[in-house]
Amino acid sequence: MVLINDNSSVLAIGDTMPHFSLPATDGLTISSGMIKDPVIAVVFTCNHCPYAMAYEDRLKDMMDKFEKTQFILINSNDADAYPEDSFDRMKVKKEETGWPCEYCYDEDQSVAAAYGALCTPHCFVFDINRELKYKGRIDDNWEHPEGVTEHNLHDAIHALEEGEEPENHEEHAIGCSIKWK
Repeated sequence: MVLINDNSSVLAIGDTMPHFSLPATDGLTISSGMIKDPVIAVVFTCNHCPYAMAYEDRLKDMMDKFEKTQFILINSNDADAYPEDSFDRMKVKKEETGWPCEYCYDEDQSVAAAYGALCTPHCFVFDINRELKYKGRIDDNWEHPEGVTEHNLHDAIHALEEGEEPENHEEHAIGCSIKWK
């Protein structure tokens, strides 16, 4: 496990959302152009990372709360080196977590590269114009939900759903490095 505490330099705040078309665990192919919700939260995650696992319930809570935001979870890890992150295991994870969103597989890692995703989890939030408005971590305490003092992802989505600019556009993402091929 390599810990990342940094942020992407590939996409800058205000950049347009890179297009993607990926298979999802429910058998559909999800394309960024299909999404009509005013806000899109793209979260790079995986099955095996302790940071990603620690955030599963917090992500589900946000998915249940925000009505104008489409969450897209993307796993870009090398499943040959990390079998727990295989597409078949992703289907099991989606069922176990009860995530009401799409969980997509970026097998060739091109989407992670286009976004500049560094770790799991790494979040990218886009407004209705599909401009990047927030990138980075979910919050400031991955280990202890009760100790969170900065709800970065939540606050960015809330602001955008209210038609406002997020107060904070960027925080370093923290998590296990993406497992590149």
